[in-house]
Amino acid sequence: MEDEGLHNAKEKRLKRKEVLEKKKAIDEIIRKATSVQDHLTSFLPFCQYDRNGLSVHLESGNGDHLSFPTKKYIQSLLKVNMERYYGLEWPTEEKVKRREMVVPEARYIFVRQSNTNATIAGVNKPEDGSDDGGLMDGQDRLVGFVHYRFVVEEDVPVAYVYELQLESCAQGKGLAKFLMQLVELIARKNMMGAVVLTVQKANENAMSFYTNKLRYVISSISPSRVDPLIGAEKSYEILCKTFDPEATSKLEE
Repeated sequence: MEDEGLHNAKEKRLKRKEVLEKKKAIDEIIRKATSVQDHLTSFLPFCQYDRNGLSVHLESGNGDHLSFPTKKYIQSLLKVNMERYYGLEWPTEEKVKRREMVVPEARYIFVRQSNTNATIAGVNKPEDGSDDGGLMDGQDRLVGFVHYRFVVEEDVPVAYVYELQLESCAQGKGLAKFLMQLVELIARKNMMGAVVLTVQKANENAMSFYTNKLRYVISSISPSRVDPLIGAEKSYEILCKTFDPEATSKLEE
């Protein structure tokens, strides 16, 4: 009995050590991915998009280095695109998004269109009446952005897409699919097990886009799958696309 007790204690210590080593390895993957200041440098051929009558170029950004005009632009575009889907929850959600957008871990892909070719939409006129469209001297006009981060979900390192927002002039051109495929490439290169994102149930076009065009699935961590009763009360679903068997078992099955 004593030998069996010693054996069990040894097994527990080994299991704890294994768990700690795995957590350390995952934390290191996240640290390395987050330490990269510009993920687009590894995908330079993808930094120009010329299709379906749309010509734009991409650039990287970090949450703690956003200019004031860029912050105003992000807030304005979010309001234009998302307020109707949140309804009465929008004032609270808007405050949350304003905090989220400037954290040091936030990574951005900005979409810029030449000033001479840009379609100046209402979103390019912030609340103060100026017409900067996120511009600084010498910059081309912003027409959209992706906000993503490297985080851990269910012990799986993932790229979590917080926002994918495009102006109307840049929609319906295949750009959103292109941007998501680029995020997936970035995720794979940085050893992420999946790409995860949240979609409002009321945003039926977005839900169809992710599930039908990009083959994302409702994740096992989404409220509707954790507890259908609770999920029915929630206004969102969590979707994912996994890249390896372990991620699939923890985030899909």
